[in-house]
Amino acid sequence: MTALEFLTAPWEYDFWRRALLVALLSGVVCGVIGSHVVLRGMAFIGDAVAHSVFPGIAVAFVLGLDLVLGGAVAGVVTALLIAVFAQNRRLKEDSVIGIFFAAAFGLGIVVLSTAPGYGGSLESFLFGSILGISDADVLSVAVVGALLLVGTGLLNSRFTATTLDREQARAVGLPVFWLDLALHVMVTLAIVISLQAVGNILVLALLVTPAAAARLLTDRLGAMVLLAPLIGAGGSVVGLYLSYAFDLAAGGLIVLTLTAVFLLCWFFAPRHGLLTRARRTAVPVGERP
Repeated sequence: MTALEFLTAPWEYDFWRRALLVALLSGVVCGVIGSHVVLRGMAFIGDAVAHSVFPGIAVAFVLGLDLVLGGAVAGVVTALLIAVFAQNRRLKEDSVIGIFFAAAFGLGIVVLSTAPGYGGSLESFLFGSILGISDADVLSVAVVGALLLVGTGLLNSRFTATTLDREQARAVGLPVFWLDLALHVMVTLAIVISLQAVGNILVLALLVTPAAAARLLTDRLGAMVLLAPLIGAGGSVVGLYLSYAFDLAAGGLIVLTLTAVFLLCWFFAPRHGLLTRARRTAVPVGERP
């Protein structure tokens, strides 16, 4: 099989086209939202929200409702609770996140114990089912993803101001609490629409890894917000093609591809890569450009 045949052969299948579209959308949306997550050191909340959708999916399964909708409701509720309780500065945000993360997962386990026969759906939820996505799923991801991108564009400067100096942002009249709330909800929705691509266990990587790689490549937020979705979308597509070529799990290969890109950036980034820093250190101070 030639390279061209390899690239075009999967397009004969409807499920492949749907999977590729969702992979692209998830990579772009998570890259944009993830830039703010990485800059604010919010990776833990991404993990917490990813697991907090568990009780919503369990309840939706028991009641015969849409699993993604159930997960979205549970994730948004948890994000709202974290944003509210984290305003008390006697508790660090990671402590509040840990409390609600554990509580949500515990609730999910309790609800799940009342619903025998959930194993198959649970496996899909945990590890992703990107090749089984329907047209309705693609439409949902596209609509929610578009809204998230528009919302991020409108609030980008305010998010940045809050990230750089919260007290200064308050002093100039920015609604810091509501901006925190908006970002938490947007993180939740980005995670929910990506669950089918990589699953609950791996979705944090799609949110954080592209943005972390972009952070190594540039010092400018604007460039980072452009690079992260490119890395996320590109890594998702490459991972999907590798899954097709080797008949292996798509979600896992997407995450491994993104991790490989991050490692390349870690070593070879023009200014902040390990090798670049090592060369700079080896050059005497007087001889540096």
